[in-house]
Amino acid sequence: MSYSIIAAELHKALQDQDTALVETLASELNPADLAQVGHHEPASRMAVLLHCVPLDKRAATLGFLEPQEQLAATAGMPVSELAELVAHMSADERVDYFKQLDRERQQTLLKALPPTVRDDLLKLARHAEGTAGAIMTSAFMAIPAYYSVARAMQTLRLKGADVETIYQVYCIDTSGRFLGTVSLREIILASSETQLAELMTEEVIWVGIDTPQEEVARLIARYDLLALPVLEGERLVGIVTYDDAMDVAEEEATEDMHKGMSIGKIEGGLRSASLFDLYRKRVVWLVLLVFANIFSGAGIAYFEETIEAYIALVFFLPLLVDSGGNAGSQAATLMVRGMATGDVRSRDWAKLLGREVFVAAGLGLTMALAVSVVGIFRAGTEIAMVVAMSMVLIVIVGSLIGMILPFILNRLGWDPATASAPLVTSIADASGVLIYFAIATAVLGL
Repeated sequence: MSYSIIAAELHKALQDQDTALVETLASELNPADLAQVGHHEPASRMAVLLHCVPLDKRAATLGFLEPQEQLAATAGMPVSELAELVAHMSADERVDYFKQLDRERQQTLLKALPPTVRDDLLKLARHAEGTAGAIMTSAFMAIPAYYSVARAMQTLRLKGADVETIYQVYCIDTSGRFLGTVSLREIILASSETQLAELMTEEVIWVGIDTPQEEVARLIARYDLLALPVLEGERLVGIVTYDDAMDVAEEEATEDMHKGMSIGKIEGGLRSASLFDLYRKRVVWLVLLVFANIFSGAGIAYFEETIEAYIALVFFLPLLVDSGGNAGSQAATLMVRGMATGDVRSRDWAKLLGREVFVAAGLGLTMALAVSVVGIFRAGTEIAMVVAMSMVLIVIVGSLIGMILPFILNRLGWDPATASAPLVTSIADASGVLIYFAIATAVLGL
């Protein structure tokens, strides 16, 4: 059966509290699909669903749930049962879940965990959020470089099931100092007497525990890595796998998109956010931009005489200022994304400025040609000329505002994503009003 059919039947079985059927249906889905079903179920039913699958699958499913869903599904779980479940989670997912718990629950859980799991959890939990240390896992395959291939293969067979990946083996010395890496392919193809030190690559991309997580994700994507070693000093303390890097990239992209529309970071996802959180994350910038738009009104008031003499100018005002804002938003989006991916750097601003002037001029001339036809039929040649000239200059200015603002914010140490579409639009609108009526006043002889 397809996922959609099983999910629908599983939903009905959970509603009917038919645990036998839930167990049967759940056995046909993998942990990611079970978590997807759980996204649409109340916490009480998700708890039932977790209890109807084997422990290993239960732990994997819990790792796929959103933080708030994890807490809700395990809220009523006895500590002994929770400790057993947490012990079977992967190291990185275990620490993420642990950090969501309140202080009292954390202490109770720690006492119930096996000593080795507890020690590993506390070691990982001490790292600051947003760093390589916070997203790494301690479940990696580290083998002394003096081991022979035969001995290394024996170690892989014994411990391989407990690590995140065995495709890359990390070579260390007797004190745990990181020396290099060997791929599983090289180990399999080498003779059994060969030492790993003869096979290993010493030129390895690595990061420190305090490296920002977005830089970790960028390195994994740039070098197409399955995992990236994390060092503390010279000691190998963990690895960040590509799937965790994908999660970071998705999180960072979502955060940048929210910033791009002047929305604060929403913890736990949109679906679980409270009404007050949604209000609070959006209201500040909207209120600030209301006051920013006062400058547009002030500009209109300043040219009141021009408007009274040529009322037809008002017809083209929304069209012109929106064009400047749209052009600015496009330029800002290109710059912010370019800076986020590393394609654009601060030193590139002069080169990009020159290119943007030519591109914006081309855009402005094309849009001016289109709007001048409307201007002639709507208000005559003089007004059409004013509108066309204004369109070219407004689009150029709007584009330059959108391009330059991210560089300015970056130089000030702020996130370039703050150069959001609403902010750029508000500045471009005020500029557009002044440009339009200033040209109209000059050309029409007022």
